[in-house]
Amino acid sequence: MNTATLAELTTQVRQFSDDRDWGRFHSPRNLAMAISVEASELLELFLWTTDEGPQPSPDRTPKVAEEAADVLILLLNLCDRSGIDLGEAVTAKLAKAARKYPVDRVKGSARKYDEYPEWDGER
Repeated sequence: MNTATLAELTTQVRQFSDDRDWGRFHSPRNLAMAISVEASELLELFLWTTDEGPQPSPDRTPKVAEEAADVLILLLNLCDRSGIDLGEAVTAKLAKAARKYPVDRVKGSARKYDEYPEWDGER
């Protein structure tokens, strides 16, 4: 199993792009649009399935993995070109989410933070 860090993956993505002289096409705007396209391709693999019913057939698992990898590659590239440390961004976002969704109030519920009766408008 490959346990590459985000920094190592980012370096690999940068090198792949640099080797092909693709940097000029990889503006943050274009990369954000490409993420949306690839995320839609991932979503398409789940089209016409339900939570209760059939999920994508096992033969689609490699395609799900490929599309998920495409999304991550583009996200790493976007963050790299935008000067964003994705690891730090994830850690900060999880801390913010923990304040919005304290375990003792939300465990087992899918409601949004502002749908809880005790929500105070802060967070």
